[in-house]
Amino acid sequence: MKIHIALPIWLHRSLFLLLAAACVVFPVDAPVALLAGLLLALTIGHPFPAFGQRATPLLLQLSVVCLGFHINLQQAMQAGSRGLLLTIASISITLITGYFLGKKMKMDKVTSYLISAGTAICGGSAIAAVGPIAGATGKQMSVALGTVFILNAVALFIFPGIGHLAHLSQTQFGTWCAIAIHDTSSVVGAAGKYGQQALQVAITVKLERALWIVPLSLGTAFFQKNRGKVKLPYFILYFIAAIFIYTYLPQFRSLYSNAYVLGKKGLILTLFLIGSGLSVDTVRSVGWRPIFQGVLLWMLIGTLSLVAIKYCI
Repeated sequence: MKIHIALPIWLHRSLFLLLAAACVVFPVDAPVALLAGLLLALTIGHPFPAFGQRATPLLLQLSVVCLGFHINLQQAMQAGSRGLLLTIASISITLITGYFLGKKMKMDKVTSYLISAGTAICGGSAIAAVGPIAGATGKQMSVALGTVFILNAVALFIFPGIGHLAHLSQTQFGTWCAIAIHDTSSVVGAAGKYGQQALQVAITVKLERALWIVPLSLGTAFFQKNRGKVKLPYFILYFIAAIFIYTYLPQFRSLYSNAYVLGKKGLILTLFLIGSGLSVDTVRSVGWRPIFQGVLLWMLIGTLSLVAIKYCI
């Protein structure tokens, strides 16, 4: 339930900007930034909702590119090849299981598909890409995005603890985050909390996974007989360019360090913006069926990938 606190406009905006600045200036952890945003959304609300919706994805993409200035190409290729087969298997299992779950639960087909796609690949980005092609309505998009957002928030808090309990190495945890958590922001947030090497592995595997948006969109267009535009996540190309620059132009390492710090700060601010942009009405409208489907898919892919990473890779 939202606790409405009415404040003068100047105080409302000043408090929001103060909290946003604190996330950048002070050493704030990713879960704390997300929680601060959530508390703000549930009490006084977001004073700049339109700006937040436009700025959040751009800031996330810029932050990820900056984080690329701390990744060696050879290490990135090793991480990517290690997670490739697991990525293909997890995407296939999630989409197939999601189809039958939605059918068994008598869910709306489009909503069920959007949740499955978001769980299989990269959360909100996948939903935003395939939604228009699948002919999704605003309500269906909101329900799917709300479901994914709730699970992302939970993952950011619980995954590092599970990783420590399972005695996962940095590489194992980074790979697991990239496979089992939906959105890039929560993947990077959880992996960064676990350790530096986990963060590098998670970013590389996750962005490789995000490229599967393209074949998924094409497949959706084929089965829907819809010629909608396929959205390519171009920022991944800039991320790859950053890795090449960091690897082959070592003479500018001091600049790369600054870019990397900016990327980490930008990610923390992104998580604060994501939390503060929470719509109570959207969460309330999700209902139990989409949440139940999302949780089942999430637990399935999280458990299977954890076992595979722990004992088979």
